[in-house]
Amino acid sequence: QVQLVESGGGLVQDGGSLRLSCAASGRIFVINSMGWYRQATGKERELVAMIRNSGTTTYTDSVKGRFTISRDNAKKTVDLQMNSLKPDDTAVYYCYANIHVGGYSGYSNYWGQGTQVTVSS
Repeated sequence: QVQLVESGGGLVQDGGSLRLSCAASGRIFVINSMGWYRQATGKERELVAMIRNSGTTTYTDSVKGRFTISRDNAKKTVDLQMNSLKPDDTAVYYCYANIHVGGYSGYSNYWGQGTQVTVSS
């Protein structure tokens, strides 16, 4: 059983900063990519940032230059540092990890429970 547990959401003012963290645990053989999606009310879930096990990163255009994703492979964690936050960043943020649990199962995406980020104007 694989679990992803997130922390670090909350309420912040326009221009403020927050740091989200996510830790994976359980039966994990290999973690490929890890990252963060978000879903605002009435909108579809969108990729915010991802980081591959090689260290290469991808960001959605709206967060480039403001958000930084990082991971610790030994600890199986992924963090998202969010600076210069805007009201449009308000959403539930979900951590994901693409994990191989061993055997013949292949890779699957696992998700955290979500953490609310609210940016007030």
